[in-house]
Amino acid sequence: MLRATLILLSGGALAQVLPLLLGPAITRLFSPQAMGVFTAFSTVAATVAVVACARYEYALPLVRSPAQAAALLALCLRIWLAVALLSVALALALHALWRWPLAWMLPLAVASSGLLQLLMMWSNRAGRFKALAVSRVIQYGGAALLQLLFGWLLWTGTPAAHDGAWLLAAGAVLAALLALAPLLRPAPVGGWRALWPPAGGNAALPAAMRQQARAHRDFPLLNTPHAFLGTLQDALAVALLMACSGEAAAGFWGLALRYLKAPATLVGTAVSQALYPRLTQSDARAARRAVRQVMAVLGVLGLALGLALYLAAPSLFAWVFGERWRAAGELAGALSPYIATHFVAAPLAVVTMAWRAQRWAFRLALAGQVVFLAALAWGLLGDGGSLLRGAWAVSAGMTLYFGYYFWRLAFWPLPAGQAGAAAASAKDNGPP
Repeated sequence: MLRATLILLSGGALAQVLPLLLGPAITRLFSPQAMGVFTAFSTVAATVAVVACARYEYALPLVRSPAQAAALLALCLRIWLAVALLSVALALALHALWRWPLAWMLPLAVASSGLLQLLMMWSNRAGRFKALAVSRVIQYGGAALLQLLFGWLLWTGTPAAHDGAWLLAAGAVLAALLALAPLLRPAPVGGWRALWPPAGGNAALPAAMRQQARAHRDFPLLNTPHAFLGTLQDALAVALLMACSGEAAAGFWGLALRYLKAPATLVGTAVSQALYPRLTQSDARAARRAVRQVMAVLGVLGLALGLALYLAAPSLFAWVFGERWRAAGELAGALSPYIATHFVAAPLAVVTMAWRAQRWAFRLALAGQVVFLAALAWGLLGDGGSLLRGAWAVSAGMTLYFGYYFWRLAFWPLPAGQAGAAAASAKDNGPP
């Protein structure tokens, strides 16, 4: 697990360092308004893309048989194609009803992001951690490079936010497409062509896909609503910000969270991709011990991160990104408690999937999303409402929510046999 984490962490570090280094140049090319429009586009695209395979892709590491894994992969590809086609209809509806900016790019963003997530889990199953690291570098670092290049070559400097936002979106979509290349190996049993009969000649594939769909039905039934509502929370928060405070406020929010959550993305993705196979292959007692260890280490790092943000974020944002982005730094300081706890929680999303506790996780996530949006709305719309007040309200509510979440995972009940073994071990060896 440590070796896999370090490989993914090194690739993820480079993937996050490139956007961090190029961010000051990007924010000087694009206005807060352009960043706000791009933030709205990316949250809507992510809301659809997160369920592009109905979350069946997360069952791939659980399947031991190569033939069954190929059938599950074929099922995921068909669902992905259907969702990509549905996103075309969604884009047309958004454009017709609200003249929504960048609607024409939505199907491209959904298709590229959904397929990338599927191939990442396929590579995770095969243990191709180096390929995963390379793909992440291309996805995140490549997006920043392309956005900078497009802004430098094509951006005219006109004040219309939509003119610049499409370049930001184009860079992200193209980078996701390029990131697919390292993940095309290993091919499934019979090769990629065998996943699409009749040309593939696999007459048994439809029955095998139905069997896999039934075996892992908890993922679409429980994890799909969970994941969808999580990204929908972000989309609704951005919509609320734009309605109450304008496109620039959404730009400040988007920039702040993009960079504040970068450490959680970096560490969380690496740790979760290494932790997930271990949890699925360990007994309950060892799995719970691993979760406690991860929470303890990340808790120390998250506390340091939150304190640094609270003390230095306003002046740091103004110095790095330009004076017009100082408001994003003030927002970052107000969000620091939320960011610190989110840093710890980010890699733990796979725990409830491995423990088959998606029902509980879904109910808890619903409560957390209500807390997040209610706190933000209270801060923005209440007496004396403001962007900073909304951020502090979010931090207060989400710190309490994550505290309960950590406590439940740390003391997750063991199965009856494991609980008896743990009690006997504690009696023989003293307090743990």
